[in-house]
Amino acid sequence: MKLEYNFPEIEKKWQKRWEEAGIFRTPTHPKNKYYCLVMYAYPSGDLHMGHIKNYVIGDVVARTKRQEGKDVLHPFGWDAFGLPAENAAIIHKVHPEVWTKENIRISKEHLIRLGISYDWEREIWSFDPNYYKWNQYFFLKFYERGLAYRKGGWVNWCPGCQTVLANEQVVEGRCYRGTCNAIVEKRKLEQWFFKITAYAERLWEGIDQLEGWPENVKIMQRNWIGRSEGVEVSFPVLGTNYSLNIFTTRPDTLYGVTFMAIAPDAEITEELIRGTEEEEKIRKFIERILKKSEIERQAIGREKEGIFIGRYCENPLSKEKIPIFIADYVLASYGTGCIMAVPAHDQRDFEFAKKYNLPIRVVIKPFGCDLKEGEMGEAYTGEGIMVNSGPFSGKSSPEGIKLITDYLVERGIGKRKVNYRLRDWLISRQRYWGTPIPMIHCERCGIVPVPEEDLPVLLPEKVEDYLPKGKSVLAGVADFINTTCPKCRGKAKRDPDTMDTFVDSSWYFLRYLDPRNEKLPFTYEATKEWLPIDKYIGGIEHACGHLIFFRFFTKVLYDMGLCAYDEPCLSLFTQGMVLLDGKVMSSSRKHGVWVGPFLEEHGADVARLGILFAAPPEKDLDWKDELITGAKRFLNRIYRLFAENNYQIRLEMKREPLSPSEKKLYIRLNQTIKKVKEDNEKFQFNTAIAALMEFLNDLTSFPDKESEVFRFSLYNFLILLSPFAPHLAEELWERAKGKGFISSLPFPNYDSSAIKFPEVEIPIQINGKLRSKIVVPLGSEEAEVKRLALEESKIKNYIAGKEIKKIIYIKDKLLNIVLD
Repeated sequence: MKLEYNFPEIEKKWQKRWEEAGIFRTPTHPKNKYYCLVMYAYPSGDLHMGHIKNYVIGDVVARTKRQEGKDVLHPFGWDAFGLPAENAAIIHKVHPEVWTKENIRISKEHLIRLGISYDWEREIWSFDPNYYKWNQYFFLKFYERGLAYRKGGWVNWCPGCQTVLANEQVVEGRCYRGTCNAIVEKRKLEQWFFKITAYAERLWEGIDQLEGWPENVKIMQRNWIGRSEGVEVSFPVLGTNYSLNIFTTRPDTLYGVTFMAIAPDAEITEELIRGTEEEEKIRKFIERILKKSEIERQAIGREKEGIFIGRYCENPLSKEKIPIFIADYVLASYGTGCIMAVPAHDQRDFEFAKKYNLPIRVVIKPFGCDLKEGEMGEAYTGEGIMVNSGPFSGKSSPEGIKLITDYLVERGIGKRKVNYRLRDWLISRQRYWGTPIPMIHCERCGIVPVPEEDLPVLLPEKVEDYLPKGKSVLAGVADFINTTCPKCRGKAKRDPDTMDTFVDSSWYFLRYLDPRNEKLPFTYEATKEWLPIDKYIGGIEHACGHLIFFRFFTKVLYDMGLCAYDEPCLSLFTQGMVLLDGKVMSSSRKHGVWVGPFLEEHGADVARLGILFAAPPEKDLDWKDELITGAKRFLNRIYRLFAENNYQIRLEMKREPLSPSEKKLYIRLNQTIKKVKEDNEKFQFNTAIAALMEFLNDLTSFPDKESEVFRFSLYNFLILLSPFAPHLAEELWERAKGKGFISSLPFPNYDSSAIKFPEVEIPIQINGKLRSKIVVPLGSEEAEVKRLALEESKIKNYIAGKEIKKIIYIKDKLLNIVLD
């Protein structure tokens, strides 16, 4: 079904008019600010309807807030560096810059054609040296503050992308990139890290400020940060100068330790296995275990694997000699990477002990019953009474936790500690397409920062072979890697790695405030005027990556005096996914409904209405072609209604006198204004559109098309429609001889005295005797009054099981039910 108006011509016309008039430009100094931000885009392919859902939601918010008198900042840009764009370019066998620029060109054209009201003067591109210069600037500032450092150790390695990954980029043991999905391995490398753990407590505490964030996102962040209170206990390794420092929340089980378990990639593992009799055998075991994903190693019910390293440590309480094992189920990312194993009271330790025939000692027995080691089929993990625990036997386990903690601390063999699951952010990447790390390696001077005045360190454009090789690509680019030490002026090498793309997205929202500033990344004054973000819109998949990183960055910049706030955003909306045939739409997988062809066939307003009306925006949506049928029909009917009435509208109307039908329409108008306003505020755009559809029925069926009320309703209807279908609304406004842009008109106020229909109380008789009363809107249809009367509880009781002979209704005055 084709629209009756020429949508390509009309949409192009209004997009050009908006741009020429600059009506979406951001005020330099807002008086009543509203910062509406959608997560900027990976330009890794054509846009699909999944992208559009995010951008249209943001646009409706931005347009509505302008109607409400806000000074709106609604910018857009491109997350153009990193694995998504580079992997797509490699697949298509073109240079990443060529691929990225072409995708940006196409995507931007489609966003403009959708009528998204971005301020394109603030557009940013993360591959622009004027942008990534500031990535390097922040790196140097972090380095000065001890927040950027380089160390060796076991890291996550993606064999598909041929680079290391941060912990946050490993999802269920696999690379976070959907096109790769490779099982992540462990490699030992020297890498650059940001010390996000220095901000773990502030990140944890700051979650309480995020009142406008979805609760599930806050829970995910709390779980990822993983704060727990306990005690760190030192277990001396016999015959060495080392100790195993164990963090535990259950010191009441210390007497039940029968072996120690360390992670294969824990920092101390290398020191402990060096020089042992079985060193070669142990190293082969470690190599094999680290090829498994952490999710596989942690799987419930999976048979545990371990190896004795030939060393023992001493239990600081019982003084027992405890064997040390490397165990596959222990992770270096938790605590110190070492655990005290209490098999009677931890299920994983229990399974390991059973397999390797290690002692199981009960030290907590359930209240009111005994627990015997030889009869246990599983670990007992609940509270109880301490047994076999020296002077602490007979105490309850909660009491024992406190008493043993105090005992350890007083004797200097333990200390109270807060532990976090969060680990420092690994930012090195062995790929080409990213921000070069601004550090220089000199044989004389060591690692030296690039002087600020020499920024940016430019990414070389002409690279003969930029394909991933399993080592840093830039190391093979002689003109880039060879340089001079800024200290001694001798020969030196640049750092060959590039930065994680999540560095780009950790501060991009700040660059929008001052995007053409060449002297500073942004100004403090701009952050004071525009922050925090009033509404941030994006996918929940970023909850434990980007949404933690950008909070961390903001807190550091706040401490540096660059930013006026230490939380970037107090209100977050996470939209649902758009699926096709049950699978998430994906540009990189070539699976989706593509925006370009859709706009050619159906137009922008149909796309906008279709995606918003199909489902609540926070819910997933499985795309079907029939979803747009209702949107097309709705726009057709609007166009016909205005055309058939010669586009006659009224900006004002007389409130009195009104006929009964006019009063009814006037009330319905105010109900619709109120409903749309409230639903827009709650992001319930599908029900707001449904309210407009219902009101269109009222307008279409209204008998007196010359009435002031009718034409006043048409005027208000257009304003309510404009955030959802802005092109048609502007066209009808112009044909109705409206001045300026309807996009710039204020949101209508509703008449609070005309929200409810007048009500009337109707007595209900049964066989002539008054039995009850009901209240109904004045002028209700007879059938509706009868239905309500028969549902009234007293009447239902009176007539239960009886036959109704007839119902006599005297309009708005009386209803009599005659029973046999």
